[in-house]
Amino acid sequence: MSLRHSMAFITAVAAWAALGLQLVLLIGQMTGNGASVVEAVWRFFGFFTIIMNLMVAVVASAMSLKPSSAVAGPRPRLVTAAAIVFGGLVYSVALRAIWQPTGWQAVADHALHDATPVLFFVTWLAWEHGGLKWRDALWAAMPPLAYCAYAFARGAADGWYAYWFLNPEALNIKQLSASIVLLTAAFLVIAVTLVAVDRFLARGRSEAVRQSGSRSL
Repeated sequence: MSLRHSMAFITAVAAWAALGLQLVLLIGQMTGNGASVVEAVWRFFGFFTIIMNLMVAVVASAMSLKPSSAVAGPRPRLVTAAAIVFGGLVYSVALRAIWQPTGWQAVADHALHDATPVLFFVTWLAWEHGGLKWRDALWAAMPPLAYCAYAFARGAADGWYAYWFLNPEALNIKQLSASIVLLTAAFLVIAVTLVAVDRFLARGRSEAVRQSGSRSL
């Protein structure tokens, strides 16, 4: 197994382990307060962080086990990298100061918000590059917009919102719209930056190959 495949495997294992730990902790916490396991699982899938880490787990697994599959292609890797980096940054800026977990919850929290973003980003950097176009960055806007629609639909059904900046019961329409626009814009900036990095690395590696070929002649 090559170094980059090993990195993808480690990232996948870390993501699946973090998701499993968080699910066990949430089920224990909610059932201890009288909720059912089904309610706990439903709550689990209400967090953007969980969904993005699930993307990391699936895509990193495909990169490690079946790198030729569509799931491991350039665009899914880009969307996943943008999503998990975005999630880590938003957590650090908007949520870390108001959430101080301890014990195993702290372990799960750091794994989901710190470890998997770094691991997947490093794996993405180490992977092959040159398969992206500028317009591919637009695909990266899909996860935050889809999540907003999903979060509003869930909230309308059960009255619970995972994040204060996407809570229509706490924000007026102007504030809510500003949150969505800012989050989507930030997501696009990250995606465009990653496409630029992809193109830069592809040119750098092509130049290195050409120079190596020239020296061998």
